[in-house]
Amino acid sequence: MKQSQINKSNFFSMLSLFHSQGAQILVFPEDGIHGFSFTRSSIAGYLETIPDPQTESWNPCTESERYNSTEVLQRLSCMARHNNIYLVANMPDLQPCPMNTSSSSSCPPDGHWQFNTNVAFRSDGLLIARYHKQSLYREDSFDTPPEIEIITFDTPFAGKFGLFTCFDILLHDPAVLLLERGVRQLIFPTAWFNALPLLDSVQFQHAFSLGANVTLLAANLRIDRYNVKGSGIYTPFFTTYHHAWKGDPEEGRLLVARVPVLEPLAGNQSTAKEEEAGGVQPTSSVAPSYPTFVSKMNKDPFTFVLLNETEGNVKVCNGTFCCHLQYRWLLKDHKELYALGTFAGNHNSASKYALQVCAIVRCARLDQSTCGQVVEEAESKMDFLLEGNFDTKYVYPSILTSRMSVEQPESLERATNWRVTMKHSNMKGGLVTACLYGRKYQEDK
Repeated sequence: MKQSQINKSNFFSMLSLFHSQGAQILVFPEDGIHGFSFTRSSIAGYLETIPDPQTESWNPCTESERYNSTEVLQRLSCMARHNNIYLVANMPDLQPCPMNTSSSSSCPPDGHWQFNTNVAFRSDGLLIARYHKQSLYREDSFDTPPEIEIITFDTPFAGKFGLFTCFDILLHDPAVLLLERGVRQLIFPTAWFNALPLLDSVQFQHAFSLGANVTLLAANLRIDRYNVKGSGIYTPFFTTYHHAWKGDPEEGRLLVARVPVLEPLAGNQSTAKEEEAGGVQPTSSVAPSYPTFVSKMNKDPFTFVLLNETEGNVKVCNGTFCCHLQYRWLLKDHKELYALGTFAGNHNSASKYALQVCAIVRCARLDQSTCGQVVEEAESKMDFLLEGNFDTKYVYPSILTSRMSVEQPESLERATNWRVTMKHSNMKGGLVTACLYGRKYQEDK
């Protein structure tokens, strides 16, 4: 338990600063207490059996004698109670077979379940929520829960919060199920491995907040050797985030922000702002043709067209899915090459989720074969209007600029036919990526 003790001590050192700023809810990252890269057996010393708050009421701080071997739960509960805050943390959970929620499910060979688990505590220390991560990513130490869990908890200061973890954000369950239930405040512990050009941590955290029209509290680990970093507090209107840069001290950063409470949406209401179909006139039919080429980006074969003019009006298609761009360079570095790319299909990875993507990217070098490779810095700036006619309402927009900064689009419009338009001008940093990341959940494999 040595590493766990160290990490909990770091948590305690942040609490006085956190509490002095009047914050009401604190979120710790995925794997923040115990670390990661465990096998199923090597994580055994960190496992605790977490009772289900939906079936029993328990305050680990004041009723520590009720369960044995719950040291971490007790410490977290007392942190919440002694500082009068709501607290969310991530820890390993051991559950016996069969589980109360799924008596018919098959039991793992070693006779028990091990789950990647978020726990939430009320400001008096009461355990109020337990969520087992659905979408595991290279986590040999944990099991996928036998049933999908949709877990929320209520607060007196911001209403309802929903819980999900890391890779869950890319898949339908439980992320979209929470949205469909009208939950507007989401808590997201993560240990996110950054994957430029399209899936840097703060880039996609911001994109999800904008696309789903929710507040997202995202707490990420900081482990530079694995390129794990980038946390933030995101609303559809503004963001507070931190993404460490090369040479920065490898230490934790506490983010605090005052955010508006978003009203819940009815279950059949769209989570995204929609405009009438006539609100933005389709312009892709008038774009001239330019030579295209194919290059890999985030493992997928994107079809690209170069952006070589001072200003332009271009279209690129992948099958029947097309992206259109109107652009004008404000500052163009002659040592930088840019392209507009599109992809429609299932992602080329173990999790073959279905995508429709429009993306403006800076290429790694002045060679079109490098378009889609990792780039972190840029000098060039453009005004642009990027548009795609999607086959899904789930589209997540992002603008990532030099040194891993995100910018708020000037405007986003969604027509009732799922055409999405993102407009931006006067960007502050050099453009790394501007993206409309569409998810066709119904076609996931």
